[in-house]
Amino acid sequence: MARNDPDSNRAPAETVISASNLSLTFETNDGPVHALKDVDLTINRGEFVSFIGPSGCGKTTFLRVLADLEQPTGGSVSVNGMTPREARMKRAYGFVFQAAGLYPWRTIAGNIKLPLEIMGLSKSEQNERVQKVLELVHLDGFGKKFPWQLSGGMQQRASIARALGFDADILLMDEPFGALDEIVRDHLNEQLLELWAKTNKTIGFVTHSIPEAVYLSTKIVVMSPRPGRVREVIESSLPRERPLDIRESAEFLAIAHRVREGLRGGHDDG
Repeated sequence: MARNDPDSNRAPAETVISASNLSLTFETNDGPVHALKDVDLTINRGEFVSFIGPSGCGKTTFLRVLADLEQPTGGSVSVNGMTPREARMKRAYGFVFQAAGLYPWRTIAGNIKLPLEIMGLSKSEQNERVQKVLELVHLDGFGKKFPWQLSGGMQQRASIARALGFDADILLMDEPFGALDEIVRDHLNEQLLELWAKTNKTIGFVTHSIPEAVYLSTKIVVMSPRPGRVREVIESSLPRERPLDIRESAEFLAIAHRVREGLRGGHDDG
């Protein structure tokens, strides 16, 4: 009698984002710019995937394609089994930009409510969701404040709360902490992992920081210089619960070294 394999009882991973031979070329006055070329990538439900690479390598462009903000010129891409446009219409994802982008004449609660108002939710449901996401990002009690009354880090947390407000399964984040100082960034990294653990959302995260990518991710996508290609996908062996001092561990440093070598190799290939 065959021995039971515990792994055989696990449900197969569910793919939420899939790209096959994805390419995007921008036509400019100076000629074509090949932003992405033959990108193949699969992201499964609940994964935290960071994209890292040199400036101009297409990592932000890839997120924008997923969000239907850019249109690919070749290959295919799906989000929750739909085209990016269909996923956008069904509000399958939230998007957090590099700048918080909060309206200064609206309170923090008012900024978070804006997409909920557009969705036509009742005021009671809007208030309920606002309270829930403010607690998730540790801004409970700040709903009546205006953006200018908050620090840069708090504004970015409010931006994340707005993206979480309509409770999409996928969160796309384009270098949201890049403009913040290291101390604030470390704190927000910890809070983002806590948020991910509570919500189990699928997260796509663009960064230029190797330590940030390794600390946050279950999977790190190393991209080559333009035209942007996936040079390597590195699976993290770190536990899901990660105190900041894990960054001093041998396991963390080994993964960071592998990412650095992948980036260096990408430049050599270019």
